Amino acid sequence: MEEYKSLSLTVSSKLKDIIDSWQKSLRYERRLSEKTVDSYLIDIKEFFHFLNEFFEKEIDIPMLKKLTVTDFRSFLVWRSEHNVSRSSIARGMSTLRNFFKYGAKNELFENQEIMTIRTGKRGKILPKPLSVDDAFSFLNAVKMVAKDSFQEKRDTALYMLLYGCGLRINEALSLNIHDFPLDRDAFTLLGKGKKERVVPLLPMVKKSVKEYLKYHPCSSEKAPLFVGSRGDRLNAGVVQRNVRVIRNYLNLPESVTPHALRHSFATHLLQGGGDLRTVQELLGHASLSATQRYTEITREQLIQVYEKSHPRAQLKK
Repeated sequence: MEEYKSLSLTVSSKLKDIIDSWQKSLRYERRLSEKTVDSYLIDIKEFFHFLNEFFEKEIDIPMLKKLTVTDFRSFLVWRSEHNVSRSSIARGMSTLRNFFKYGAKNELFENQEIMTIRTGKRGKILPKPLSVDDAFSFLNAVKMVAKDSFQEKRDTALYMLLYGCGLRINEALSLNIHDFPLDRDAFTLLGKGKKERVVPLLPMVKKSVKEYLKYHPCSSEKAPLFVGSRGDRLNAGVVQRNVRVIRNYLNLPESVTPHALRHSFATHLLQGGGDLRTVQELLGHASLSATQRYTEITREQLIQVYEKSHPRAQLKK
């Protein structure tokens, strides 16, 4: 990825202060994740890098107010020439609209020209779940690739939470021992956006966690539930690496990631007749549209089964 100039080299000090305050509002008022805020900042750095090169001078607040539709479209063309994907271009424009709305709302600067720019619809990116057979093969393969009994029990319990409860990887890794009730059939989880949801626990999930806790190096209930070899909270990068080992062992596609286990949880529930609203609650989605992506997957799979097996479909070929 191209390295863009730092904001201190492309914008005035007053504009830099506004960008900093906008970042703080994203982090503390909207409570966006650090990863999301970082991606927003990259988009903003790229925009002002372009303007700085385009106008060959420092960008200040009066200049922001005078930017035209042509200027914004020139930025889109520049991004396309740098082989930026359509989805990234659309995301970048969304970031800029957010920034300009912040400026207008706080009476810092205003330019309505950006609201007239359209980048076209993003292509649909559907989640890529495992098949039911591959999901069980994945869980069974843990004992074949684990370095020792501790890793086997820990990773099995973790993957069970991702696939059996639909947890996000960060949600699972943020749990402490006292967060997980071994005497109940559900627990309350603080998920994305500080939103609480009730997570039902299947017997096999509880059993896996109970087995793992026998090997846990710390007896304190305040300790992280999932820990690494040194007793620290398990790192997501370690989990991703271990998933790659299983993926290679089973010759599964690269789309098999920790998050794919969550996708599989949702897809298999819907395939089994689960209600869309219920699956939305289980996943902790803020809107139903996010959950509806999984109905597209099941529809595609139904069509594939039809085309492979129905006599009429074979005749068309």
